Amino acid sequence: MADYEVTVFTGDRLNATTLNPVHIKLVGTDGESERTRLRSLVIFSGAVSTYIVSCPKSLGELLLIELDKSQFFFLPDDAWFPDKVEIKSPERDVYTFPIYCWIKDSETHRFREGKALRIFDERNSLGRHVRKQELSQRSADYSWNLYYSGLPYTIKADGPRSLPNELQFSFTKKMELAYTKLTGLAELQLKGLDDNSENWQSLDNISDMFHRKGTLISDYVQEHWKEDGLFAYQFLNGVNPTLIQRCKTLPKNFPVTDDMVFIPNGSNLSEELKQGNIYLCDYKNLDGMPANTVQGIQQYFTAPLVLLHKRPDDKLMPIAIQLKQTPAEDNPIFLPTDSTYDWLTAKIFVRSADFAEHQINAHLLRTHLLVEVFVVSLLRNLPMVHPLYKLLIPHTRYTLHINELGRIQLIGPSGVFTQFAASGGETLLKIIARLLSSITYQSFCIPDDIADRDIQDLPNFHYRDDGLQLWNIIFKYVQAVIQYYYKSDDEVGEDSELQNWISDIFKYGFLSQPQTGIPQGFTTVPELIKFVTMVLFTSSCQHAAVNNGQYDYGSWMPNTPATLQRPPPTAKGTTSEATMLQTLPPINVTVQGMATFWLLSKQFSDFVPLGHYPEDHFTEEIPRQLQKEFKVELDRMSITINNRNKGLEIPYTYLDPKNIDNSVAI
Repeated sequence: MADYEVTVFTGDRLNATTLNPVHIKLVGTDGESERTRLRSLVIFSGAVSTYIVSCPKSLGELLLIELDKSQFFFLPDDAWFPDKVEIKSPERDVYTFPIYCWIKDSETHRFREGKALRIFDERNSLGRHVRKQELSQRSADYSWNLYYSGLPYTIKADGPRSLPNELQFSFTKKMELAYTKLTGLAELQLKGLDDNSENWQSLDNISDMFHRKGTLISDYVQEHWKEDGLFAYQFLNGVNPTLIQRCKTLPKNFPVTDDMVFIPNGSNLSEELKQGNIYLCDYKNLDGMPANTVQGIQQYFTAPLVLLHKRPDDKLMPIAIQLKQTPAEDNPIFLPTDSTYDWLTAKIFVRSADFAEHQINAHLLRTHLLVEVFVVSLLRNLPMVHPLYKLLIPHTRYTLHINELGRIQLIGPSGVFTQFAASGGETLLKIIARLLSSITYQSFCIPDDIADRDIQDLPNFHYRDDGLQLWNIIFKYVQAVIQYYYKSDDEVGEDSELQNWISDIFKYGFLSQPQTGIPQGFTTVPELIKFVTMVLFTSSCQHAAVNNGQYDYGSWMPNTPATLQRPPPTAKGTTSEATMLQTLPPINVTVQGMATFWLLSKQFSDFVPLGHYPEDHFTEEIPRQLQKEFKVELDRMSITINNRNKGLEIPYTYLDPKNIDNSVAI
């Protein structure tokens, strides 16, 4: 007889327990065992249970196991979540079978031994068959859906509850999210204001409401939001640090002259342009888009151009704002030397445009929607045994669930963005389609993006500094893992599953547009390393950079208004505190914005920081060691950032690894 010691690890999560009988079959190169019942009355959450499976003879090298669960008489048919199964053979070899999924039916489920295998590594016909069968089932479970013409494709689903269980939020997160949403207004002490559509009567009224739930940074923003220094600082280290670029030649549609602007120390605009001290933020993506109607009232947003100057003391300051793209007599260029409310109103219109650009481009399109494409393509094209699946699956956690939820509660017909934002509704979809047609691969790779925007030496740019360091740490980790599995360019080209993965991303994410520069296939190992680094960086770091500070910078509404109720001024000298208050969104829109930012910026109890891998998808020693080294480097970086932040007036924490989720999970 050949006895196999089978150890089953049930997930340490709520409801992972099963009362149903569980059976296992072992399959090896020289035969298979009988279907054997694992003899426990109850398999508890977090349980580690060992059983003996006896066979007449050795099964040879173990290839896979089959698990099934059946209802037992009067007992409920409950789901079971096994983490993994470890098997010690009579020859004392140890085999590990990663599972990490819910088994909720009575079907037979097959799981491969944990050693990563590319498709051309499959020398056994059974392995090839199971691999093909798994991807066939995945293609059925994860179908593409065209949400709107010109947008990236999405998962085909009927809401988050229709997704496979392992892709949904944990029970804990579902409850926390529901509770936060239900109690948000009460927690922010805004109950009763969410149906008040009146305009604000004074900034003091807004301040009274705001002080009920502030953070260190949101309090700072409330105190300093009128100041030019904070206005400029947010282009570097606020929630949208992806727009600013060096300007050496003024755009033809932004006719700022030397006589208009004041440059300290006797210099002038022409000289500062030559010296590389002038920077531009251009919201041309919003040009010509119709504004939404909110509560039956036509709203407004503009497509401004903003000119900024790096002073000799390294401070960045705004020096000119044009609120619409086409120069005209009724489109004046506003300057810091204008009246207080002319200049402040111009900055408010810029901050409102920045809300739209940030939420639609930097946040929704470039992280949520395109990361969803990376995830769906991964699930459709790479089996669990593939090394790239093992590398990337931890960075897909909850992404499909949060996106399905967002399509209902944020951008759907009755969503918050549709109801309360000037750029919501059909306008949002049109803006995304415009953006996607001009998007580039280089803009997703932070070293290339920083170089293209020519902002390598811009002082006090913590997003850039932390982002580049994170990119390098991730690149080193990804490079080591990929080079462990792919020894040559020929192996990359030979991996048909890998080619299908990138082909689907090009087709369904970037709509087969070659001008984007997105690879249509992989031909070299370096090409693969860079793309996978980009996917991992975007799914974790980039999302954290544009998501985690939303309450900090957006809860004080005048700093980030989601909508504006009056058109931009067409002449100087026509603004006042009264016109500013009439322009800002009403009370209930402000309240809804605060509650939404509160929810989206919250860190939930099952948060998994970057570099933490609670699920053991890799079983080989070298990739597991590389994961440990990756975490060590991230921990060192976290200490460095914490020490730096002690000396900053406004600490930059969004790219501290301990604050970065492994995935787009909120």
